[in-house]
Amino acid sequence: MSEPSDAGATLTKDVAPGADPSLAEQARRGPSKFWLLMPAGLALVIVLGAIGVRSDAQIAVLILVVIVSLVFDYTNGFHDAANAIATSVSTRALTPRAALLMAAVMNMVGALLGTEVAKTISEVIEPPDGLHGLTVVAAGVLGAITWNLITWFFGLPSSSSHALIGGVVGAGLASASLVHWQTVVDKVAVPMVVSPIVGFVLAYLVMIAILWIFRRAHPGKVSRRFRIAQTLSAASMALGHGLQDAQKTMGIIVLALVTTGHSDGEGVPLWVILSCAGALSLGTYAGGWRIMRTLGRKVIELDPPKGFAAEATASVVLYAAAYIWHAPISTTHTITSAIMGVGATKRLSAVRWGVAGNIVVAWILTMPAAALVAAVVYWLVHAFGA
Repeated sequence: MSEPSDAGATLTKDVAPGADPSLAEQARRGPSKFWLLMPAGLALVIVLGAIGVRSDAQIAVLILVVIVSLVFDYTNGFHDAANAIATSVSTRALTPRAALLMAAVMNMVGALLGTEVAKTISEVIEPPDGLHGLTVVAAGVLGAITWNLITWFFGLPSSSSHALIGGVVGAGLASASLVHWQTVVDKVAVPMVVSPIVGFVLAYLVMIAILWIFRRAHPGKVSRRFRIAQTLSAASMALGHGLQDAQKTMGIIVLALVTTGHSDGEGVPLWVILSCAGALSLGTYAGGWRIMRTLGRKVIELDPPKGFAAEATASVVLYAAAYIWHAPISTTHTITSAIMGVGATKRLSAVRWGVAGNIVVAWILTMPAAALVAAVVYWLVHAFGA
């Protein structure tokens, strides 16, 4: 019995004349319109921030910072939607729409399961009190948003987490704020290096175990069973993404509240948790088809067992980092390295190392590029507003 046609749809399938555009086609059309709005939106936020600083409108600037942070959360969702579902869609374990809906729901659930990562993010820098501190926080988030959009446009799965941290550190340095380098090293830099290595090695070992356990099984039956299992592993991956990434935005908003005296930094208000969870889920449902194509097809050719091994491994690493080390690791780094790990079990040449190299370059550039943009935004707002 043949599968429904939508289950086998590729992410790059052309749209028939007169037919409704697919989600992938919408993603290809979107940037030409969206990129006309991005510079205008960025300029508007800078102008509003400068006006607020000059007029000493602290509450207005705080609201603007919260809105900008939620916009980052939204871009994080559509930028990282591929992390949870690219493997499931590419192996046809889930249809694209079903996968996106599942990922959005599980992101929402994951965002409600903890706040320790948020606390880590809020302790990266100590900005000044009041309006000056709000300017620093806003500049950091804008730097992260800009880098997210650039890498999304080119289809590179860079880390939203490291873009955010790089932006905050860049704005902190530009403003001569206190940067807690020990936290940056212990909670960011070390996990940034270790998590992809662990993901690669663990995924390789899990895939070797699967190949050995099912070595005498019928390939068709194994594939069908792992497609079912992949539904669970994709949900687990989406849960881990919500657990990690929504908390990062929570930490930024808490940092803004602390600078204005609206929070002591010891906990995360419920409204912050719910708003960050909602923004991340909405962004996820908007989809990140360009990045999904990179992860799902361009790194290796995936089948259901490989997809299950990659997702299950990445989920374990995300949970361990959040609950044991309280470290804001990158879901993008983790799942990408896991995909490479399962691909290497076939042969090293099965991994398209040229594409992998481009991804690594994006990883290396993420923190300094976001930091530079954040520093420029801070100088602009500070120059015209203060």
